[in-house]
Amino acid sequence: MTAHPPSPALFFDTINAYQKTESLRTAIELDLFTKIAEGRRTATEIAEACQASPRGIRILADSLTINGFLTKHEDRYELTPDTNVFLNRHSPAFVGGTLDFLLTPEIRDSFSHLTAAVRRGGTAISNEGTVSYDNPVWVAFARAMGPMMQMPAQLLAGLVGGDRQQPLRVLDVAAGHGIFGITIAQQYPQSRITALDWSNVLTVATENAVRAGVSDRHSLIPGSAFDVDWGGPYDVVLLTNFLHHFDQPTCDKLAAKAFAATAPGGKTITLEFIPEPDRIHPPSTAGFALTMLATTAHGDAYTFAEYEHLFEHAGFGRSEFHSLLPTNQQAVVSFKS
Repeated sequence: MTAHPPSPALFFDTINAYQKTESLRTAIELDLFTKIAEGRRTATEIAEACQASPRGIRILADSLTINGFLTKHEDRYELTPDTNVFLNRHSPAFVGGTLDFLLTPEIRDSFSHLTAAVRRGGTAISNEGTVSYDNPVWVAFARAMGPMMQMPAQLLAGLVGGDRQQPLRVLDVAAGHGIFGITIAQQYPQSRITALDWSNVLTVATENAVRAGVSDRHSLIPGSAFDVDWGGPYDVVLLTNFLHHFDQPTCDKLAAKAFAATAPGGKTITLEFIPEPDRIHPPSTAGFALTMLATTAHGDAYTFAEYEHLFEHAGFGRSEFHSLLPTNQQAVVSFKS
């Protein structure tokens, strides 16, 4: 078997990866994908619709084709199936708005100080990073990420189980956009949802509840999840994309609060990025640990074994692992006897 000669390709691809980010951001800002979906196909047609230079559009569209977002036949561009679903503004699954959160200066600045974060073992931009007290970045998160969470929310609601006409008390901790609790409210018409988060963030959750037609069954607990009384007991407690921000002792405290708030026979459902024990698979999940290193003081991507131990220590009888394909997230369902 002939070995391949050494190549610097991976080095240059990685060093220049920011160019892919900026070309995609530019295409979304120009609404290029939407214009193609509306029937513009050549660089000249797209440029006219985007109010841009034909030369600029040609070079940008060729770059997007190279990167897999478009296809090209002679001088005409087409959307890929994935691009049509997720980057066409007319699609209900449009995720272009997530740029408002994913590319915020605070998050990008965290990665520009990654060397210092590696030396320190946590974010180098402040003592707490994005989990600092009442950080306004979570308002941007709530407004931007709701559409992207529609599919995980549907899959998570499927883990609630039981009769869909049953009365159900649900606590949505660190609710953010509120989509997870709202989706359960839509699927369980007798359920009542309580959303807990900072008051300014809950404004977004309330807007989404009104839009979804469940505001009459959607109440609020404003404040820090560490400080306020969670109330209860609840049949279901949701911990969605929350625990990864903290170290294990802090997660212990939150798991204990979840156990106390969960009714006997109820469950706590945790949505997370949960890598395999080797912490490198699946790549899109395991890579989230680097985001936590750059943006938080102590956060991480924990394995299922770590979550299983965490919830067992809190008092839960058993925990189940669920892979929420085709998303890059996973869930842990912990049962209270």
